[in-house]
Amino acid sequence: MTLASNGSNAVAGNRTATSGATGVPEGGPAKSAQIAAEAKAVDAVLKLDADNTNEKFIPVTRFALMDRLTVPSAWAAGDAQHVRRFFRFLDYWRQQQYSADLLELEQTYEPFNPDTDLLLTRTFTDAERLVMQKRVTGQMTAILEQANYRRIDPTDVELIMTRDTHYGLDLHVDFGAFEECLIFYRGASTEKKERRSLRKFLRKEEFVVPIFQRLFLLFKLKPVEARVREIMAKEKITRGEAETRVNRFRALLPPQVKEGNIYMKLFKNIPRSDIEMVFPNTQVKFRLMDKLKLGATATGGLGMGAVGAAGKLALVASNPIAAAGAALGLGAIAFRQAMNFTNQKQRYMVIMAQNLYFHSMADNRGVMLKIADRAAEEDVKEEMLLYTVLLKEKASRRDLPAIDAAIEQYLYSSFGVQVNFDLEDALKRLIRDGLVAEAADGTLQVLPPRQAAAHLDEKWDRFLDDLPDPVSAEGFEFDGLNGASPVAQAGPA
Repeated sequence: MTLASNGSNAVAGNRTATSGATGVPEGGPAKSAQIAAEAKAVDAVLKLDADNTNEKFIPVTRFALMDRLTVPSAWAAGDAQHVRRFFRFLDYWRQQQYSADLLELEQTYEPFNPDTDLLLTRTFTDAERLVMQKRVTGQMTAILEQANYRRIDPTDVELIMTRDTHYGLDLHVDFGAFEECLIFYRGASTEKKERRSLRKFLRKEEFVVPIFQRLFLLFKLKPVEARVREIMAKEKITRGEAETRVNRFRALLPPQVKEGNIYMKLFKNIPRSDIEMVFPNTQVKFRLMDKLKLGATATGGLGMGAVGAAGKLALVASNPIAAAGAALGLGAIAFRQAMNFTNQKQRYMVIMAQNLYFHSMADNRGVMLKIADRAAEEDVKEEMLLYTVLLKEKASRRDLPAIDAAIEQYLYSSFGVQVNFDLEDALKRLIRDGLVAEAADGTLQVLPPRQAAAHLDEKWDRFLDDLPDPVSAEGFEFDGLNGASPVAQAGPA
């Protein structure tokens, strides 16, 4: 069945949305009601309600989509080969365009890159760095949106920080410490896990964990002085108190995290309730059960030790050695209980580190490359689908809603995926590249595959000629050590 025929059925018929399964929480009706309320608040923030579960992301490879769209039986004799050749040209063309954009982004990002091993030969004023910082965040936002990622508004992030987490940790993040904070996700879905349940006598049972298949994080710390002034104004406290608080929070950060750098992280399959783990200033807090258990152990140990030592301490005048031994024993008990608290916190940190190790995908510049590659792939998939429909049937702008529904129905019937197809964006790119033209009456005219491939071939030949002249970047060049040029120092002896 062709994409066009699938589309006709899609326009005429009604489609039903599938709903994901949910796990049954333990703890009785009150606990269930609390978790349900938290889940509802989170879904409201992420717009994951039943009426808006589809994302723009097409979870099919461009190679699989190309194979399906160029099946010889769906085309006249020989046409499938020409269509496939055009799709390959289109794929290379999109990748090339994103590569050109990346060159500019990498140049802007280099002064903020914490992983750079290159000699920086330019210096920048604070105002210039701020302009470049905003450019980095703006360009990354644009690429993420093209890759069909969805943004989580930082003002709503705390609604996602639920207390009941998949890994059993109680975490806290100070969002006021960040000057820039971008959080994007793609693929808000679920996965099945197993755990042992007391209700089933420690036998394993399946439960469903809501996850982000991909989670992107960009952050930059506020300068210490700016954060101190901010806390002083907000909390109405003295500078000394504000500095103490800022220094205490900064001590949670690894020493290599600097306020002048911009950090980017990409994770996979992060449980939605545990996204606090991905931040650098996460504080591990004790859960209520751990507080009760450790408190009871400490109280009992110290109480029994104090009772046993009381009699010996009374003999301090007549038997000082026994009294000293009792005091040392009581101190040892107190030290052991303090170590129990420390060891429990260390176990929390190990759990967090182990899980992040398996969820991490890329850092900093590597994130830029991976996201740009995915953005190009999403563009190509959308354009192949739209081009196929416009090539097979005459259409005008008033037919676009029906075409959108046809493509969504094709993806559902062919691959079993529900997608909110981004038709307008794909059409804009095809028109911009001269592959589709819109007549005055709204009719959409498409270049046939042979001419379309030749058109892209010609654009590729002109690509370098059409590059804009470089403009002067921010900052100014400075000499290297001892007044010598860094380039000259790198030359042969």
